[in-house]
Amino acid sequence: MNRKIFVAGASGAIGRRLCRLLVAEGWSVTGTTRSPEKAAMLRELGVEPAIVDVFNEPLLLEIMRKAQPEIVLHQLTDLPPALEPTQMAAALVRNARLREIGTRNLVAAAVAAGAKRMVAQSLAFVYAPGPRPYREEAPLCLDDPAFGETARAVASLEQQVLNAPLTGVVLRYGKLYGPGTGFDLAPSDGPLHVDDAADAARRALTRGVRGIYNIAEDDGTVCINKAADALGWVPGFRLGE
Repeated sequence: MNRKIFVAGASGAIGRRLCRLLVAEGWSVTGTTRSPEKAAMLRELGVEPAIVDVFNEPLLLEIMRKAQPEIVLHQLTDLPPALEPTQMAAALVRNARLREIGTRNLVAAAVAAGAKRMVAQSLAFVYAPGPRPYREEAPLCLDDPAFGETARAVASLEQQVLNAPLTGVVLRYGKLYGPGTGFDLAPSDGPLHVDDAADAARRALTRGVRGIYNIAEDDGTVCINKAADALGWVPGFRLGE
């Protein structure tokens, strides 16, 4: 393993926490942001910043080939602070496009650059109604008027990663809270502290076979046995401020 990692979405809530862990463990990290203003923050974390929009295919490919990562981490989202309700309708459309087209571009660049593994962020709260706790093989709510667009975009992301010619690991995250998320308290139905999310991604770099893993607190909403067995992941990790 060449110890080089490419973090797409490094300046996000999970990305920032994750980059701290990766640098501390000796990984050489290239991290993306769309904002030049956030490049300095990434440098302070010990990350080589790459200012790029994932929809800019030529530039993304150029940067990925220059980075030559062994592993690519897909942590891309486009959400308003604290999930501001008045902005969520537009954000859901942007995120659906990001999960479908953005993932396609990221996978293509990763494969072209010779990456061997991709760990991608997905969602653990778009399961179709059914018996709890939801296991990874349970169906998603693809036809639900309220969640269908998001669930279909999630399914597209997951299948693109799992079908790529590299080892694809999909982490279905619960509802985030903690530093940088806009939420101090754990929500109901499958909460996930941002540091636990980062810890799961860190573990998935070197553990787990191709597949989908639920990542959330064990409150009876989703089953996390697969992540515990394959990744050695259990909730409770805290990075500290």
